[in-house]
Amino acid sequence: MKAFGRYLDVLDALREYCPWDKKQTNESLRPNTIEETYELSDALLKDDIREICKELGDVLLHICFYAKIGQEKGQFDIADVCNKSADKLIFRHPHVYHPSQVGEPCPKPLPYVPDNANEQMSSYASATTVGQVLDNWEQIKQKEKDGNKSVLSGVPKSLPSLIKAYRIQDKARHVGFDWEVKEDVWDKVREELSELEEELKTGDKHSATQELGDFLFSVINAARLYHLNPDNALEYTNQKFIRRFNFIESTAKNQGREIKDLTLAEMDELWHKAKAEENE
Repeated sequence: MKAFGRYLDVLDALREYCPWDKKQTNESLRPNTIEETYELSDALLKDDIREICKELGDVLLHICFYAKIGQEKGQFDIADVCNKSADKLIFRHPHVYHPSQVGEPCPKPLPYVPDNANEQMSSYASATTVGQVLDNWEQIKQKEKDGNKSVLSGVPKSLPSLIKAYRIQDKARHVGFDWEVKEDVWDKVREELSELEEELKTGDKHSATQELGDFLFSVINAARLYHLNPDNALEYTNQKFIRRFNFIESTAKNQGREIKDLTLAEMDELWHKAKAEENE
């Protein structure tokens, strides 16, 4: 708490005395917030502890900055942000907290004893597995006063398409819309691939784009069913390609050549050499 208070004091001083910090608004900060979030994501994928700590601080700055702007406008402050989040966590975890503890300062978990006011929550109190907790989480969100109005309404429109596909599939799963046998998904993947191949033969770019989307959606669905994160998987492959391609380029430069002057066979040979060195 002392460290957090010091942090907020520094932000207050910067907001008052620093010309750059003075002029910032929600709109001006938004692009930087997105960039900082992606930098944190990079650090997490690399499991770089030092960078994770640093980037968490950068993201925290933006959270506190938005709260500071809200305070200046008389809308909310960082305490409101913390309390609202804490109340939401308590309400969405009836297997840990009694819903009546919402709004209580530093509440400790109480044994769940259903009463008339919280009768609708009693069925969620017995969650004992991760799956049950996640299913409850989605259903409880729709019961909140300002919660999601539909199952999929909580998926942000601005999410990257790959992550959005995973999230809407996962949300649908929580209400029972899913494959009963996960292996059956491969028939759907093959079906969508076949339809994509057929559409590509027609030369109709619009229809082919639609079929490509269906195929990618089915592959993401398969990844979800096997508990694989497709976004992480694709990023690992992106980084792998970058490493191997950079190896080809640097090798060409060491030979006094431009990469575009290499033949495809030479590039392929260097690609396999880079792959072999990675596996050593």
